[in-house]
Amino acid sequence: MVVDETALAVWRVRIRMEDRPGALARIAIRMADLECNILGLTVLPVPGGVLDEIVIRPATGLTKDQLVTAIQAEGCECSCLAGVDMSSLVDASAAVLTAAGRAVDDPARRAEVLREVLTADLVTVVPLAEANPARVEGGHRAVFAVGEDSALVARRRWAPFVQLELARAEALLGLIERSRRNVSAPAAATCADGAAIVLREGKPADAEAVSAMHARCSSNTLFARYHTGMSRMPRRWLHRLLVPPRGMSLLAVCGREVVGLGQLIPGPAGEIAEVSLLVEDAWQRNGVGTALMARVAEIAAAGGCRRLVAVSLPGRDAIYRTALCAGLAPDPPEEEGLLRIDLHRAEPRVLSEL
Repeated sequence: MVVDETALAVWRVRIRMEDRPGALARIAIRMADLECNILGLTVLPVPGGVLDEIVIRPATGLTKDQLVTAIQAEGCECSCLAGVDMSSLVDASAAVLTAAGRAVDDPARRAEVLREVLTADLVTVVPLAEANPARVEGGHRAVFAVGEDSALVARRRWAPFVQLELARAEALLGLIERSRRNVSAPAAATCADGAAIVLREGKPADAEAVSAMHARCSSNTLFARYHTGMSRMPRRWLHRLLVPPRGMSLLAVCGREVVGLGQLIPGPAGEIAEVSLLVEDAWQRNGVGTALMARVAEIAAAGGCRRLVAVSLPGRDAIYRTALCAGLAPDPPEEEGLLRIDLHRAEPRVLSEL
């Protein structure tokens, strides 16, 4: 038995026409004459007219060339005619909102979600320096900066991107970014002994307090963190600790004292980030490190990171135990002290935001 593929097909047709009364009606009449069933319609404003995207089920035996000829007979231009699946019938606004929800829940999927929102063929994550936004390829390529060092590059063969689609994509990525910033807002945590601490981003103005915390740390604690002998923190290191290149610092503050310091430094593509922790001796084994690790993992995941890595001295498992206490799922430490934490398996604790 031979099955006619057009009997089951659904086509997406993009028709450029003048924005005047009756233009769309004439196209609809032409399609009715060809026994095409119109399933969906979206009007996309473009310079000098409109671009109507019509989803149809074609009549049995109708060819794409016959449909294009009929459209051209009405003085319109068919810029795209491609087969699609039934997901194209979902309301565009509802689809974008649903995609936004998924992206906020898991920012690591933003490339996948952007591809869906743009109905793109491919969306890739590249370093911002390699994105080359000027190369648009006739409108079939678009670049979106994400963060300070990465970009998403979208490509689509079947039709150029129009401004309305690009605006939707920008709004989606803006929502993800605002969600990430909200996650990095100050948060409160309670230690094992009942003491309350605030977790907040470090700033250059915190240099004196961070220097004082290092002065209160033992040489063993400093060696475990920096893997080198030191009796005090060199002043020239303080700014780099608080504002690391491409990354951020997270402070645990009790009153006016800084009692813990975490660092999060994303890699070039943003999917892997290095984490490090330092808690002064008097506050160790009190939940400060656990709170810092949980918050760092939350911020990293909100920024699209999928894995954390940490480096400790061989044979020491303090950061591994801290990750477990924070609800993460680290792999066992490797012999050289490297620790890997896959965030998609993690269930970090929720801290109360201030």
